[in-house]
Amino acid sequence: MNDEFDYELTSDQWELLKALRAPAASPSRIRRFAVERLTALGLVAARGDSFVITPLGRKVLVRGSSQLLHDIAA
Repeated sequence: MNDEFDYELTSDQWELLKALRAPAASPSRIRRFAVERLTALGLVAARGDSFVITPLGRKVLVRGSSQLLHDIAA
């Protein structure tokens, strides 16, 4: 995987990124640590009272999804 998109994310962080893919997403349970870390990395941004995935977050999710599948298969 390209170092530009190589992030060591927890399962909570991956789940939050996946949940925020849809434009109208409103995950019912958001773990504060996951949001803070993803925001610090520039993968999630606050928009009013909700959070949205950033373009970089989408790239990381797409690139990371193939890596996650590879790790599961190994």
